[in-house]
Amino acid sequence: MIGFIVAFFNYCVLNREQIFSLILEHIRLTTIAVGLAILIGVPLGIFISYIKKLDKPILGIASVIQAIPSMALLGFAIPLLGIGSLPAIVVVILYSLLPIIKNTYTGLDNINPQTVEAAKGIGLTKLQILFRIKIPLALPVIMAGVRISAVTAVGLMTMAAFIGAGGLGYLVFSGIRTVNNMQILAGAIPACILALSVDFLFSLIEKLVTPVSLQSNKDKSIEQIKNTKKQQKYTLGATALVIAALFIYASIPQGNTNDRVIRVGGKDFTEQLVLANMVSELIEENTDISVERHINLGGTQVCFSALKADEIDLYIDYSGTAYTDLLKHSPNPNMDEVYNTAKSELKDLYNIDVLKQMNFNNTYTLAVPQDIAQQYNLESISDLAKQASALKLGATLEFLNREDAFIGLQKLYRINLKETIGLDGSARYLAVDNGEVQVVDAFATDGLLKKFDLHVLEDDKQFFPPYYAMPLIREEAAEEFPEVEPLLEELGQILTDEVVIDLNYQVDELQREPSAVAHDFLLEHGLIE
Repeated sequence: MIGFIVAFFNYCVLNREQIFSLILEHIRLTTIAVGLAILIGVPLGIFISYIKKLDKPILGIASVIQAIPSMALLGFAIPLLGIGSLPAIVVVILYSLLPIIKNTYTGLDNINPQTVEAAKGIGLTKLQILFRIKIPLALPVIMAGVRISAVTAVGLMTMAAFIGAGGLGYLVFSGIRTVNNMQILAGAIPACILALSVDFLFSLIEKLVTPVSLQSNKDKSIEQIKNTKKQQKYTLGATALVIAALFIYASIPQGNTNDRVIRVGGKDFTEQLVLANMVSELIEENTDISVERHINLGGTQVCFSALKADEIDLYIDYSGTAYTDLLKHSPNPNMDEVYNTAKSELKDLYNIDVLKQMNFNNTYTLAVPQDIAQQYNLESISDLAKQASALKLGATLEFLNREDAFIGLQKLYRINLKETIGLDGSARYLAVDNGEVQVVDAFATDGLLKKFDLHVLEDDKQFFPPYYAMPLIREEAAEEFPEVEPLLEELGQILTDEVVIDLNYQVDELQREPSAVAHDFLLEHGLIE
């Protein structure tokens, strides 16, 4: 236990700058989302407290939004709002509205009618009654709703990393993908502390706005209550100053202010993290172009949607993915035909240039533990099909739902497994290591295959199409930055299957940062100085 704590402490010290910057991003995103949710939710709650006919429809809509899974809502937001901070903030706002609207409405609606009648009797107008009587009396209830929303928003904002908005979720998701417990904790622990801090601060605000007559302070004198409130105000004031300072710090331009900026994206698994960092540093060190990194964006559709929507300029995809998943062709084992078709159609349909494909083929494959391979005599996928009724498959959701993956594979090989379980990222490797599943999908260059010593099954009917890595770049960006193409061609010649497996292994097993692995590789091969 002590060794684990020491290792975690060392990780945090080594990565303190990244952790600190992600904490700042998380605070900024959460503050904006909660602030806007309050500005929207409180007026809506006041509105429906006066117009009773609208209370059920508005509360019903807010309840429906709250019931939608957060990742599903984020998926709907991406095509409309793109990637980055905006969709993440909008989704968190939507999730934060229900407690604020409901508590505002409830607080105002439960005020004693006689109090309101007395206010009318002394000649107060409706606005005066609202701001001088109703809102002050309802504030404790309103703040309880705001407090719930604020604490929930801290946790929800971790999903911002899924679409390149940053925040502590970046460490959590990256750690899960690479089975790096230190990285997961480095994101989860600060998020937990931040949520507890937010809860404490809003509890202070809740006490401050609660009238003394409604507080349970029977054992305290008026002077003691005043001193307590003064201390609470100082605490909140200091916190507000710190947050303001963080916002100012975050708004100061960092580094190069070059007008020539290319936006590089990347998917959310180890190989893509390494490649995106490698491409970014290669461009920055060999040209006068600055790189805006949008790494760990999620799956194929997120990255491709961002490219089409001019949210990023460049990312590396795979020939088979473009051919089948993006262009909807049936799987094709012919490497040249797949590449040429993808290159031609992406250009014609989307004005996206496909650069020369790289020398490694990250095709899909199936893998099993060594003891399972021996027990059932498994060497190929055909062998697996004969024993499938006794085996469980753990595979990514993308693999299970693609025609060029499990759907087509099942038809060709007639595989009838005992059970099929959808598992995200590295979770399937942990499941096969624990014996909960016996078969997993994998990429041929996956470092986790080496880490968990899995036996790769031969695709004896050659179902899986080629998945050679190939850079996709917007036509306008290719014209604006012509020096990028030869750099990527040179890099692509060096990246073979064996090389990429080793790079992935350094991240997955040796727990090195993808950026450090990318940097050392570029130095070793003389691509940067």
